[in-house]
Amino acid sequence: MARMTCGVFLELLAREASPVEFEGPLVQARAEGAPPAVLEELESAKLAALRVRAVMRRHARREAELEALFDTAGDLAGLRDLDAVLEAITRRARRLLNADIAYLTLNDDEIGETYMRVTDGSVSAAFRRLRLPMGTGLVGLVAQTAMPYTSEHYLGDAQFQHRGFIDDAVAEEGIVAILGVPMRLGSRVIGVLTAANRSERPFDPEEVALLGSLAAHAAVAIDNARLLDETRTALEELSTANEEVKARSAAVERAARAHDRMTAVVVRGGGVEDVGAIVTELLGGTLHVLDADGRQLATTGAASASLDDDELVGVAASAHSARAQGRTVRRGDLWIASVSTGDEMLGTLALRTPDEVSDADQRILERAALVTALLLLFQRSVTEAEGRVRGELLDDLLSGRQTGAEALTARARRVNVDLTVPHVVLCAKYGPQEYRQRAAFWASSYAAVEHGLAASRAGEIVLLLPGDRPDEAARRIAKELGTSLGGPATVGAAGPVLGAAEVASAHREAQRCADALRALGRLGDGADATELGFVGLLIGDDRDVTGFLTGALGAVLDYDERRGTALVRTLDAYFGTGGSLSRTAGLLHIHVNTVSQRLDRIGRLLGDDWQTPERALELQLALRLHRLSR
Repeated sequence: MARMTCGVFLELLAREASPVEFEGPLVQARAEGAPPAVLEELESAKLAALRVRAVMRRHARREAELEALFDTAGDLAGLRDLDAVLEAITRRARRLLNADIAYLTLNDDEIGETYMRVTDGSVSAAFRRLRLPMGTGLVGLVAQTAMPYTSEHYLGDAQFQHRGFIDDAVAEEGIVAILGVPMRLGSRVIGVLTAANRSERPFDPEEVALLGSLAAHAAVAIDNARLLDETRTALEELSTANEEVKARSAAVERAARAHDRMTAVVVRGGGVEDVGAIVTELLGGTLHVLDADGRQLATTGAASASLDDDELVGVAASAHSARAQGRTVRRGDLWIASVSTGDEMLGTLALRTPDEVSDADQRILERAALVTALLLLFQRSVTEAEGRVRGELLDDLLSGRQTGAEALTARARRVNVDLTVPHVVLCAKYGPQEYRQRAAFWASSYAAVEHGLAASRAGEIVLLLPGDRPDEAARRIAKELGTSLGGPATVGAAGPVLGAAEVASAHREAQRCADALRALGRLGDGADATELGFVGLLIGDDRDVTGFLTGALGAVLDYDERRGTALVRTLDAYFGTGGSLSRTAGLLHIHVNTVSQRLDRIGRLLGDDWQTPERALELQLALRLHRLSR
């Protein structure tokens, strides 16, 4: 019987019977009247079977725990979604501890709180939104101290610091017993993993250890996710940086190719138009190349209107800003780069385009400005060298030597100046001596373009230019040189001259004209001797009386000759009587109204200013010379 009963205990173990069922064989043996020795043996077998059952249950439980930990490790190994991993850990904690609720909080160190991150089994919205200050409640205490805590009846447990909103949320969730363990990364606590029941329950050390293992996995998952996120971010940044490097490298290569092409232009003797063509080919739009005075040197690219006066003023201001900053400046649809050396502004590049110009393309425009500066400096050097040759030739012409005229003519021909055709001589006088270099460069450039000669002397520029209208040339040079210098340039002129022998005397007359203009207060003006009236008569070498009479009285003399009138006689009588109408009428034996009518006619012929003191003096001198010439 005893052996048979012992076998029954093995069968009970095999089918995992409950502890109550192990009392069955012993009860049956007592009922059958088994002797005490048998009952004692059965009691021992029962106790042994129950111990085996407990060991088997612990092994089964441990196996389940290990399986859960293994699954969690697998989840971590294949981590793709942090939320999914944390939810799996929380769900396993609830199942393994046979808890009603499991939840996970994360610490917010900046504001000193731990907040709900994941819950499993919760039914209260307020509980899922709960944030606990460090040190308050069970979870806040775990987060602060990095120690596990348990409570069989939390709401009545005085070892925790209770807060009304925390207890209200716990009561709404119906939580009674709580176990919380810290999630650590090294010595730092990042959160708390908690299991809770809605009834009183003690948590044994094995359960604390199990929850602690799951908390460690959760901490690793969070750290791995952080590292993975940082890695992804780093890879994205690296990829972006790589793309930027590629783009920058391509831009640098493009700019370098553009610079090589521009440099080739300089080597083969091209001009600013060729550089501009390269810029507009690469960047599009229209490129305006301006000199230091804002004059247009070249325009390339798409057809576009020239810069108006307002735009030129704005471009000039922006060019100085671009020079100061050392980079391109934008003004509306114009992108402006300064063409300059270290201490001198040589010009401006103004690219008109409606499109945005990237930093790399701005570098191309700036390289174009640099190459343009080199071209302008090179052209200046050539012009200055040629100007020295031309200046030396003009100096020899101005010396007045009568010998070697044929040699001088031949030298002039070698620099494309033909002294056998009419030329005018101009003497331009300007202000401060610091303008001398700029004035000399301007004159040399102007003379080269006009196939003439130029020489620079202290305070004046001498020009020998082809033409037969010295008055017009003087006014033109006064205007253009004054604009270039930014101050008045007074120009006297003489001529036309033919051959080398006449240049010296014409220069002296042009000098006297310029001095006379300045003495008369006509700074910034230009004229020849014929335009200066009797002053011109005094300073002119040829003393052209007929020309003076024609300039002063020609219109009245012609009218008298055509009409048979006596306007010249009336004008002479009017000045002779001191401007008295009645005395003039008595002297001429005519009516006063007739005198007034004749004077009105004279005013229309000579101009409204004929009675001003200066003009009246010139007319009286002309009348006296007219009488003498008759």
